[in-house]
Amino acid sequence: MANKKRAFITGASGQDGSYLAEFLLDKGYEVAGLVRRNAVLDLGNIHEFKNEVKIYYGDLHSPESIAMALLDFKPEEIYNLASLSSPLGSFSDKLGTIMVTGVGAMHVFERAKQIVPKAKIYQASTSEMFGAPKQVPQNEDTPFNPANPYAAAKEFAHRMAVIARNDQTQPQFISCGILFNHESPRRGVNFVTRKISVAVACIKNKRKEGIPLNEIGEPIVQNGKLKLGDLSAKRDWGYAPDYVAMMWMMLQADKPDDFVVATGEVHTVEEFAREAFAVVGLDFKDFVETDPRFVPPVQTGPLCGDASKAKRVLGWEPKTKFKDLVKIMVHADLARFS
Repeated sequence: MANKKRAFITGASGQDGSYLAEFLLDKGYEVAGLVRRNAVLDLGNIHEFKNEVKIYYGDLHSPESIAMALLDFKPEEIYNLASLSSPLGSFSDKLGTIMVTGVGAMHVFERAKQIVPKAKIYQASTSEMFGAPKQVPQNEDTPFNPANPYAAAKEFAHRMAVIARNDQTQPQFISCGILFNHESPRRGVNFVTRKISVAVACIKNKRKEGIPLNEIGEPIVQNGKLKLGDLSAKRDWGYAPDYVAMMWMMLQADKPDDFVVATGEVHTVEEFAREAFAVVGLDFKDFVETDPRFVPPVQTGPLCGDASKAKRVLGWEPKTKFKDLVKIMVHADLARFS
């Protein structure tokens, strides 16, 4: 029996990491994940199948923890998904964001170069790097113009990936997925889409206790109301499981490259809220209030991706439509917060 391919995922307990782990396990891979010590109690989104994933404890702050894991597991594919991923939150922890999201990615590239130089690497880039672009939609050639520390850190990681790829002495196979917003029931509650779906569930189910806290430490629903920032903010929202399939497809290609991964459709935060409350027969206007505390100091967008290269080169297209994504998230939280 042939040896299984081995894949190593940083950020394995997060939304993307957990869906990717399941995807790879279904394809017969051996999967290992790097998990931070403060996430070990329940292992986040991989709790249900934790016995199928080899867990290494560490984080991107520690190049030694990355090195020890790579030395032991010796993967053929590495997916660097770990980051401090809140654009709004990055303003209050600029240095931490730079060190984990930016410098941490460089640690992964460098340790892989030393220990598993033939490993193919996926780097999770982001549409946030485009900032407030003059070009709509955005593609792989659109100039970056980051508008928050998270995006700046991601751009640094992206640039270092390209430099490592083009190194004439020892080039690495590093492909970057410039992913636009992608959501699911596993999304953290500090993201606006998940705040909305959680709020809809708690309001519809008349839940009074155990309501999750938002990013400033307050219950997402207070006095029957959901507080949001800029309702006119425009984003290209897709479904996370569709997007992790593209991560894998990038590493099956003959050569590394950059790919925009997106739906090509733009919707506002208000549209998301309207659709989510409509799923349970409610009018969002009766429950949503705006609060300047949730508006970033520097605005981003409109973000809309042109994924025609992904379709042309790798045959990838998103499968899940916007309204279906909203329904999936709301129904999952209705069950979770019943």
